[in-house]
Order: sequence, then C-alpha cells, then structure tokens
Amino acid sequence: MSIGTQPTGRLHVDVRRVGRIGALYVAEYRLRNMWKWKRAVITDGLGNPVLYLASIGLGVGSLVNASLGPQGLGGVPYLLFLAPALMAAAAMQGAMTEAMFPTLAGFLWDKGFFAMRSTALTGGQIADGVLIAAVCRVTFTTAVYWLVLRAFGAVEWASALTLIPVAVFAGACWGALMLAITAHAKNDDAIISIAMRLVIMPMFLFSGTFYPLSTLPISVQWIGWISPLWHATELGRWLSYGMPLPSWQVAVSFCYLVLMGSVGLLVARRRFEQRLTA
Repeated sequence: MSIGTQPTGRLHVDVRRVGRIGALYVAEYRLRNMWKWKRAVITDGLGNPVLYLASIGLGVGSLVNASLGPQGLGGVPYLLFLAPALMAAAAMQGAMTEAMFPTLAGFLWDKGFFAMRSTALTGGQIADGVLIAAVCRVTFTTAVYWLVLRAFGAVEWASALTLIPVAVFAGACWGALMLAITAHAKNDDAIISIAMRLVIMPMFLFSGTFYPLSTLPISVQWIGWISPLWHATELGRWLSYGMPLPSWQVAVSFCYLVLMGSVGLLVARRRFEQRLTA
C-alpha cells in the first residue's frame, strides 16, 4: 500500500493515500483471493445459465409458447420473458455469496479484518472494499449470463446496454443489505444456508420470475412486492423489451433498490467500525 523507503531505510506507508483509496486495496485483496478459484468461478458462471436455459427456458418455454401461441407470455417468447429475471437472480445470489463469506471469514474464521483495521484502513473502507469486489464478481457473472442468453437466441445485442446494468445494480443493492446483516453475526450458525433456504428460494419462486406476479393469489403477492428480485425483474423487462410499466412503478422500484442498498451500506460501514474497534 504505497510503501516506500525513507532516507533512513525504513519502510513507510502513505496514510493519506490509504485514506483516499483504501477501499480499493481491500477490493484488490478480495479479487486476488477470487482469482485462486477462477476455474470454479468460470464454471459456475457458465454452468448455471446453460442448465437453467436448457431446462426451463427451452423445455418449459416450448410448452408455454405452444399453449399461448407465437407471442408466448406477456406478448414475447417465454425465453425473453425469463431472461431479465434469471440475470437479476444470478446477480443477487452472487452478490450475497461474495458479501457473506468474506465477512464471516474476516470477523470469525481467520479474523483478517482485525489485521486490516490495525493498519491505516478504517472499518468503513473494509466494508466498501468487500462490496466493490462483490460487484466485480457480479459484473462478470451477469456478462457471462448475457452471453449465454445471446447464444440461445433469447436476447438481442442491444439488450446488453440494459439487462447487464440493471442486474448489476440489483446485485449491488442486495449485496449491501446482506453485508450489513452478516456484519452483525456473532457466529456462523449456518447463516448462509438459512439465507439461501428462507430468503433466496422464496424470492425466486414468488417474485414473478417464471410467470407474472398477478397470476398468484393475492395472499402471497405481497412476497413479490417486498422482494428486490421482483423490482429488478420488472425494471429489466421494462428496459429490455418494453414491457408496459406505469411511470410510478418504475420510480418506486428504482427508489426501493436505491434505499435498500444505501441503508445497507451505511449500516454495514458503521457495524464494521464498531466491531473492529471494540
């Protein structure tokens, strides 16, 4: 970290530089750790979309298109209807993983965050760096997902300008919230498994991922209304193929995600500093 040599031969650190870009040093550290698992990252990035698109997009999609006619679901082929939801879900799941595992490791397993905090880095910079690295991973995942969708003929080239940013945006906001929640964990206690089973799976099933939310009973539609995946999916469909969406709903969905991400990051930064200086 900007280590140089003073005339006496001693090493020194540019504290002001660390104060400006300390989060980037943490992100670099996290990305270097990810690189050790590059084969798993690439395999996961390619394998998941291929399996989902082959089984659901083409398999179930062919039945939906045959039943509803050439216009498929919502006036578009089923695969095109499905694409924004799958990309948003992949981004959110990737962001959650990259926010939760490093945080548990830094506080509980190897306690690396305490070593970082003993330098010129602050708790807030450490939290920012973890989230930045998670967003980098999410960007790669969504880009690969989009390429697979393009290979399946599900999207047009121009859709990259909308689908990828919306998915990354949703992943970043969700990752910030999960970063804040994990920062409060005093032990692991299967927190990641619980989050996957009790949070991710219900969101995946009840957020209008595979069918319009309006087709569900009103008694369970509220799950979609509070789900960030539903808001991200609605924005993705509106931007990518022009699904009709009232302007007020566009504003609400965007503001909902921004508020979730902003509050999550603020809470995470504060909690990181509290735990690392207690």
